[in-house]
Amino acid sequence: MENVLQHFRKEEQLFIEQVVSMMREVEDRYAPKLTDFLDPRQQFIVDSIRRQYEEIDSSAHGALEDAERRRVLLFPSYFTPSDNDFSTKVVEVHYPTKFVTLKHKDVLGSMMSLGIDRSKFGDIRVQDGAIQFVVALEVLDYVRANFTSIGKVKVHINVIEDPIDYFVQQEEWITDTLTVSSLRLDTVIASVFNISRQKSASLIQGGKVKVNWSEKDQVSLELQELDLLSIRGYGRVKLIMIEGRTKKDKIRLQIGRLELKS
Repeated sequence: MENVLQHFRKEEQLFIEQVVSMMREVEDRYAPKLTDFLDPRQQFIVDSIRRQYEEIDSSAHGALEDAERRRVLLFPSYFTPSDNDFSTKVVEVHYPTKFVTLKHKDVLGSMMSLGIDRSKFGDIRVQDGAIQFVVALEVLDYVRANFTSIGKVKVHINVIEDPIDYFVQQEEWITDTLTVSSLRLDTVIASVFNISRQKSASLIQGGKVKVNWSEKDQVSLELQELDLLSIRGYGRVKLIMIEGRTKKDKIRLQIGRLELKS
C-alpha cells in the first residue's frame, strides 16, 4: 500500500484513508459499500487502491450517459451489482423559461446553499434552458422539500423515471497530444492554450483556475493523471494520460480540451 500512496498528493491522504477503511469494511463484512459522487480524479484513486485487494471489485455509476461525477460501489467479487445499488435519481428542474435563463453555476450555487455537500450531487446538465441533475437517493426528499428557488426564480423539481428522457451529453472534448517541460500547473496551462507562463501564472494567482473543482493559486502545483482543470474565460482541460518522456526529456501528455462556445 505504501507504494500506492506515494503517487498521491498530501491533500488526498484523508480521502485515501477513507477509501482504505471502506475496503476493509467490505472485506470484513462481505457486503457492498457505496461512495458519494466522486470526480474523475477521486475515481482514479479508488480504482488504484482497489487493485490492491484481490477479493474486491468495483463499479462506477453516474445515472446519466458519459457522466463525469459518479458513485462507486465496492463489493466482494462474487456480488453482481444492479443500477439500484447506486441509489441515484435524475431530477428535472421546472421554472418560467420565458422570463429567465438559468445556467449551470446558478443551479450549483442554489444546491450548495441548501447545506448539502457537493458529494451528494452528480452531474448537472443544461440544454436550451432546461435543467437536469443527478442526486443521491438519501437526500432526495430533502431536496424536493427545500429546492424551491434559484436566486429569485421559483422552481420545482420532479423525478425522471424513464432513462430515455435523460439529457445526452452535448459537450465535445477535443483530444490532443502535448509535450511539456514539466507538470507544473502554470506550464501546462500555458502549453494547452498557447499563452505565456506569465499570463498563465496571473490566471492562477487571480483565482481563475480550479483543479478538480477546487480553486488553486499555487503556480507550481504538480498535476497528475486524470486531473480536471477549469480556467475561467478559456474552458476546461483534463489530463487523460501521462504517456512518458521524449528523447529530449519532455513529458508527453494526452489531454482532452473543452473550449468555451462563443
